[in-house]
Amino acid sequence: MAIFSFTERSIFFRIYSGLLLVCLSVAFFAYLFVDTINQERIQSYRESVATGVFYLIGQGVAKQTTADQKRAWLEGAGKVFGSPFYVSSIEEVGFKARELKRLSEEKSVVRYNAKTHESLVYQSINNEQVLWVKVGRVGERQVRAMTMFLLDDLSYYPTLSAKQERLAFLSKKNGYSVSMELIERVGLDSDQIAKLIKNEPVIFFKDSVNTQEPSISVIIASDVKDSAIVVGPVPIFNYFPLNLVASVVLISLLLISLGVYALIFPLERRLQLLQAGVDRVAKGELDTSVQVVGRDDIARLSSTFNAMTKHIKRLIESQRELTRAVSHELRTPVARIRFAVDMLADEDDYEFRQSQREQIDKDIESLNELIDEILTYAKLEEGSPKMDWEMVNLRELLEQVERETNALGKSITIKINAPSSKVVAMADRRYLHRVVQNLAGNALRYANSTIIISAGVKKGVAFVSVEDDGQGIPKADREKVFIPFARLDDSRTRASGGYGLGLSIVSRIAFWFGGNMSVGESPSLRGAHFKMTWPVKQVGVTVLADKLTQEKSEKKLLSK
Repeated sequence: MAIFSFTERSIFFRIYSGLLLVCLSVAFFAYLFVDTINQERIQSYRESVATGVFYLIGQGVAKQTTADQKRAWLEGAGKVFGSPFYVSSIEEVGFKARELKRLSEEKSVVRYNAKTHESLVYQSINNEQVLWVKVGRVGERQVRAMTMFLLDDLSYYPTLSAKQERLAFLSKKNGYSVSMELIERVGLDSDQIAKLIKNEPVIFFKDSVNTQEPSISVIIASDVKDSAIVVGPVPIFNYFPLNLVASVVLISLLLISLGVYALIFPLERRLQLLQAGVDRVAKGELDTSVQVVGRDDIARLSSTFNAMTKHIKRLIESQRELTRAVSHELRTPVARIRFAVDMLADEDDYEFRQSQREQIDKDIESLNELIDEILTYAKLEEGSPKMDWEMVNLRELLEQVERETNALGKSITIKINAPSSKVVAMADRRYLHRVVQNLAGNALRYANSTIIISAGVKKGVAFVSVEDDGQGIPKADREKVFIPFARLDDSRTRASGGYGLGLSIVSRIAFWFGGNMSVGESPSLRGAHFKMTWPVKQVGVTVLADKLTQEKSEKKLLSK
């Protein structure tokens, strides 16, 4: 699961692995492409080379007038070539359409067996019969046989011009040069000339070191004085010619480019959508949100952007509400102070002036309290406040709030449902104390006789709750109590005190705790029931919790 999560979240890993997969796929495709092309090329090469030899053999058979002469000529040719020749009907062999077309053009057909590394070579004699032979590895014997078949074919052309015309025809037929040259122009040494005199062929081989395409040339003595017949150069099959390599490289680069584009395009598109969202927000469209796809960095960035736009919109709306509410809340104490100051100016009675001063002090204190509440709410609303996370003992916190609430001297019974002294939850103690104290003080104002304060941990979720036996809050008004400066028209009146910011502050603290604030009906007291829940362990501060656990373990070991 951890590896899967990493591969899903890491953009670098996804691009790197995707690029590796693309390269492997392209390499496999290139291998198949080269292999397929070479299979076609080598088949064409076999048939092209075979045509040059077997055309001469077919012509030699065709020039024999009787059946016995043809049989004798084939037996002799088979002995020279090293493999026996056979004659079969075209229908008996069963050729394909492509093969029939080649035979009709007097070209050879080669059927290669990859298992035995042998080839069956077919050459048309007439429209009904084919000459065929089984050929294994081609060697010097077959080269000598080719020269003998060529000389035999030229013997039917007595004049020099006829021989040259025949050689030009064979060059065009075979696809490689067959010409008659003066021996002195061929560039032979004395040993090679001696071979020609003995009617032995001279073979030239050019490897790929000296030339781009390796080839072989065969020189044989001619019946024309001081002349030799030069066959070739006949190219040797090259598995990786420059044009094929260049084509494969270009196609591979194109495929890799397409693969990389396919990997990058979704990320680029998501970034473009995110940029478009930023542009819309810059124009003041705060309702903008972008689509969150996946779980990677861009998805987290998109999610953060959506949360940011909602937060900005909420801040602006809150600022407007706060401005309107503050102006309204400040008018009352300021008006009372102004009225009291006017009364002091017109009144000489000492006791009356003293009472007015006390009233002014109370109004100033109310202003101070209101300002403190506004600053606290603004601090929680404007951004993430600095939290001093620690493992808070919930039982100790409830007992502290109980003592502080009883110290107010109200005739209200306070009950606590405290958990075990070992129950702790990660929180900012100061803010959590503010939540419980605020809820308890709020319940104290509206309760008839009893309030209940509870806390605990269930399935990794901590909670604190306060219940009272007052009139409760109607369902339609339960969401309104968390709106800044909101007051309900029934039991939650101005006469009960407060400025309407306490529950708003509690709601924001719950938000920054990563929790939730809810209000409902008390199941036992039938009044209001406020409850805040939050995770026992906070995301991003698990290291701190681990350190605390480690310190506790070390203390236990030292105590032993």
